[in-house]
Amino acid sequence: MSVSGIWNNAKYVGAAAALTCLVMSGCSAEDPDTASKAKSSHASSGEIPKVEQNDELRNRLPEKILDADEVVSVNSGSFPPYIVVGSVEGDISGATADLEKALEQLWGIGITENTVDGLSSELTGISAGRYDMAFGPVGDFKERQNKNDFIDYVQEFVVFAVQKGNPKKIEDVASTCGLKIAVQAGGSAEKVIKDQSKECESDGDKAIEVMSFKDQPQSILSVQSGRSDAFFSSRAPLTYFVEESDGKLELAGTESKNGFDTLYQGAVVPKDSEMGPVLEDSLNELFENGTYEAIMKKWKLGANAIDKPGKNLAVN
Repeated sequence: MSVSGIWNNAKYVGAAAALTCLVMSGCSAEDPDTASKAKSSHASSGEIPKVEQNDELRNRLPEKILDADEVVSVNSGSFPPYIVVGSVEGDISGATADLEKALEQLWGIGITENTVDGLSSELTGISAGRYDMAFGPVGDFKERQNKNDFIDYVQEFVVFAVQKGNPKKIEDVASTCGLKIAVQAGGSAEKVIKDQSKECESDGDKAIEVMSFKDQPQSILSVQSGRSDAFFSSRAPLTYFVEESDGKLELAGTESKNGFDTLYQGAVVPKDSEMGPVLEDSLNELFENGTYEAIMKKWKLGANAIDKPGKNLAVN
């Protein structure tokens, strides 16, 4: 069974699609299929070349994967434009989905996706060995490397999505004191904004009201509905949501590091597992044969591309 044809937990898929639909222009909760039509506007045209099977890489996969003839992967829901979950079981798209399809061709083995409730469940499931990998991309931080290994293949920048006109005049994390800021629960942005809230209070200012949501669609919906003043997250998905908002949203804080240095993101595998080296070498092949570049260009992610994949690139 392949990632292009299987998606577990259909109930979650439908809910995620409906939420994604709500943040898109003119789409109603009763018509979640519109999300599948609207989402394609972020992708540019371009053929992704077929990848030839590499038996040497295939044979290096862990024995349990070869025996089962499948790689069991996990994610925590929509993270556009990397993963966009549709309303029909098996309907996923995005840069991550395209890269996984390329890996399926390279290995001659299907990738089965499982959706769990939140990033912490995703990372815990990997470290416990319940899943072979999470292709992500997931933020690579030194403390996360204690339990898992990261095979990084993109870089990211953390900014804000705000209502059009930036009514609260957010320029960076320091300008969010006293505001309602949405974040994804368990993510690195949540920690940064909570630390900033403590700094606000120590400086005699009002604390930040940190509003933690389990996924991206719920977080961005809180901004569009006015329940929060901004969503603090990775620039790539926020750019996607801004483009799909029909002019209702814009980015803010794009000229600041916002509490982050160089931020690498990538796939996650169990610590010191056999999967790490073969995944890194497989991604290297996709980098070298032009597949990675074509997929990043298709999804307008050129600014997030890195020169080559690497293991545990985060230094802090």
